[in-house]
Amino acid sequence: MAAIVVVVNVFSYFYFFRVDLTKERRYTLSAATKNILSSLTKPVTVTAYYTENSIPVIARSRADFRDLLTEYAANSGNKVVFNFVNPNKSDSLEAIAQKNGVTPFPVQVREKDEMKSVKVYLGAVVKMGDKSDVLPIIDPNSSLEYALSNSIKKLSIDNKPMLGLLTDNGETPLDEMPQVNQAVSALHAFQTVHLDDSGYMSKYNTVVLINPTDTFTPRQMHHLDEFLARGGRLLIAYSGLDPDLRNGVGRADGIGLREWLATKNIILDTRYIIDARCGSIAIPQNVGGNTYNAQVSFPFLPLITNFADHPVTKNLRSVMLPFTTDIRFTGDTNAVKFTPLAITSDASGLEQSPVKFELNHKWSKEEFPLENMTVAAALTGVGGNKDSRIIIISNGEFAVNGKQTQTQKPIRLDDDNVNLFANSVDWLSDNTGLIELRSKVVKFVPIKDVSDGQKLFLKYLNFSLPILLVLLYGIVRLQVKKRIRTKRMEEII
Repeated sequence: MAAIVVVVNVFSYFYFFRVDLTKERRYTLSAATKNILSSLTKPVTVTAYYTENSIPVIARSRADFRDLLTEYAANSGNKVVFNFVNPNKSDSLEAIAQKNGVTPFPVQVREKDEMKSVKVYLGAVVKMGDKSDVLPIIDPNSSLEYALSNSIKKLSIDNKPMLGLLTDNGETPLDEMPQVNQAVSALHAFQTVHLDDSGYMSKYNTVVLINPTDTFTPRQMHHLDEFLARGGRLLIAYSGLDPDLRNGVGRADGIGLREWLATKNIILDTRYIIDARCGSIAIPQNVGGNTYNAQVSFPFLPLITNFADHPVTKNLRSVMLPFTTDIRFTGDTNAVKFTPLAITSDASGLEQSPVKFELNHKWSKEEFPLENMTVAAALTGVGGNKDSRIIIISNGEFAVNGKQTQTQKPIRLDDDNVNLFANSVDWLSDNTGLIELRSKVVKFVPIKDVSDGQKLFLKYLNFSLPILLVLLYGIVRLQVKKRIRTKRMEEII
């Protein structure tokens, strides 16, 4: 027996493997993550700041993160090392966690029949050499593998891939999109591209076209065709609409981009979408000689909350897309994959342009007869190349903060507006499959409900089964001993 134990220990030392039996393959790392880990040239240290002895969901998340880090260490040849710190243990540890960018959040817990607010830490700091990245809050309901692999990838990149930013046709300049620039700059760097020169276009895999206002020439459209034909990726934020709020009228523009999209069987409607689920505007009201601003719903500001289960829109909650229009695809879906990413509510409609913006208009249900119109879409295989990709969002200003002037500050965008742009860039530019991990979320399966009768049966079964097994073992053992005794008696006789 001792020899067998020694052999097993020696074998397990040289030959080590794990078997993942979970339904979601939660402990199986993706090929994208393995490629990142195999290319590491420096050690990576992950310091996880987790509160211990907290509510069950936090404890479960801590255990899942530890298991995931164990897999990272095993698949990186131990280049990934980690340790867990409980900041609640002392004031000094709490100060270190907050200094490193991991901040607590309050959670209500019950202690001794009363509710109490406690500080909970749920974050990590990833370091490689003199560079570091902070995961301030690790959402237990999001993809832990994506968050960690993306963080390691940020630190391991020395030369960021370039993104082409078109500027020849009145597009929005980068200095008017500071939030987007900050979000994208972790993995990419923008560089101005001149569409008139096809040589510029050939340097980039992904090109961004934001809110153009000037007419496209046939030469420029030809260069876009060439770009897609060689497998290029294109992000288009453009509605083809020209709302004039000062004069209260909305028209469709005529810069030629809508016509170019039509050659790809991408149809941008010339009408304005209205949606009962919308933002509001401030309208001055005079009551008793006093003027105040009243917030009035304005259906031309659709608030989009219906998103596809796609890496670009995974976990988005709401995005404001003012003055947008419907996107349709009329081509061969066997050759080109068309995926609606964001759609309107079940109470929406279309207003023919030119349309007059009547701020005091009383909207009725009958004016919203349509539903689920596409306002953002992803396409693959456009232009005859299976590797080409397009994301089109029928609004050119959803990611624009505006200019910084002496009298006006840029507007602050909602996080999901920025996330939609950043996710689109990641999906277009990613050739590793890392972006696909956004949708890899562990789903906890609840215990199946049982009837009271079944509960009673299981209760008594759990109580009586061990006793029955002991009695059965005793009877079997008694019978064996009896047979041995009988056999010995026969031998004596």
